[in-house]
This record gives sequence, C-alpha cells and structure tokens, in this order.
Amino acid sequence: MRAIKYGAILFVLLLFTGCDQQEVQIVEKKLFESKVGTIEDQRLITKIEPPKKEAPKPKVVEKKVKKKPNMTVSQKKKRFNDILVPIVTEVYTHLQQQFEDAQKAIQTNTNQESIATLKEFYEVESDQELLEALKPHPISITLAQGAIESAWLTSRFTKLANNIFGVWSFRSNEPRIEASETRGEKKIYLKKYKNLKAAVYDYYKNIGKNWAYEEFRKQRLLTDDPYALVDHLKSYSEKREVYTNTLKRMIEYNNFDRYDIKITP
Repeated sequence: MRAIKYGAILFVLLLFTGCDQQEVQIVEKKLFESKVGTIEDQRLITKIEPPKKEAPKPKVVEKKVKKKPNMTVSQKKKRFNDILVPIVTEVYTHLQQQFEDAQKAIQTNTNQESIATLKEFYEVESDQELLEALKPHPISITLAQGAIESAWLTSRFTKLANNIFGVWSFRSNEPRIEASETRGEKKIYLKKYKNLKAAVYDYYKNIGKNWAYEEFRKQRLLTDDPYALVDHLKSYSEKREVYTNTLKRMIEYNNFDRYDIKITP
C-alpha cells in the first residue's frame, strides 16, 4: 500500500510541478533512501520474520568404558580347572576306551580292518607300536602342560586360536595364526582349532605320532606315574630338563594328579 502511495506522489510531482523525468528520478532516489526503502521497511511490507536462532545442540558425553580388573592367580587357576578338567577327562576317557578296544582286538585277532586303519593313521607297523601310540598318558600331565603353555588359558594364541599347547603349524592350507615371535627372520605359525576339545585331541595325537616322543610312548605303556613319565618329555620344550622339572612342580603344587583316572589291568 505504501508503494502505491509513493508512486502516486511521484506522479503528482511530474504532473503538477512541471518537473522533468531526471528531476523526478532524483526525488525518487531520495525518497527510497529514507526508511521507506530500507530492509526494515521491506520486512514490514512483505511480513518476513527474522531468522530463528537454532537451539544449541546437546553436548555428547562420552561414557568411559570401565576396564575389567585383571584376574588374580587363584581366579585364573579356578577358571582353568572349571573349563579344562572336564574336557581333558572326556578326551582321555574316549582315548582309553579306544586303546582297550584295540588291545582286545589284537589279543583275540579280531576287527583287523580297524587295526590296519589305526596303524596307517599313526604310521606304525607293529601291534606294539600301535598300542604305544594309542595309550593316553595321565590327565595330570596334560593339565600341567596346558597350564604352562597357555598361561592358564590367558595366552594370545589360546584366546585367538584355542591353541592350549603351543602347537606349531607347518602347513599353509590349514587354519592358523601368526605367532608374535620369530625364529631369526623366519615367521612362526600356530595351529587354530575350532574349540578347546579339538586342541586336546590334536595334542594327544601329536604325542602319539611324533618321533620326538617315542621313548615317552614306550614308558607310558609301562606306567601311569606322571612324575616318572614327564622326564621323557624333554623334547617338548627347548628348556629341556628345566621344562620337565617345572611340569613336576606344577602337578604337585596344583594337585593335578587328583584328576588322574586309575586304570585297573
């Protein structure tokens, strides 16, 4: 409405005062340089509301993740026993039954097909060698080695690969992880297992097949005394006698031999 009013004023000036077009433009300029032509006036004309201020965004407070407290040694040992003792006992019982079945088949000259299959698997020729390969050693030895090699089930390769006994991998086509250490410039790989039970089975199989444990296999067919048997596991570690002496202390101090199953001949 104001724009129409000012246009009418200009028209009157042009019509009644005799101003020429140039003079009218000067008047028009001065007129619109007044408050009428300012942004404030335009807001009144077009009813444009001033921009609203954005509400401040709420501050994101980062929650501090509490670190789990480290387990005490006694807590680690309890967890180790709770998890591994039932698994090792189950595997041992199964292998002992397999040994007894094979022993009976050999004595009665029956089920020779299964005996031949087992000989092929363990890469042995005689019945005596097969029985040495099949006989499982006491649970206490397995637990002691597992505790040492896996640091009570807390080691990196136990967590990432269920590898309790530090078993190396020499085949690139099998599941494995790279070790954090090397031998010179050579990388070391450790086997990766689907679960802890598979690791225990593979451990017993390795003891039954590897040439380094030949004497150990002979002795475990003669006795179930863990303290006598561990002397023949020097080849399991580069520490040799230091390692076997540590095994004895582990068995004794942790009373692992209480889990051994006494076999009646």
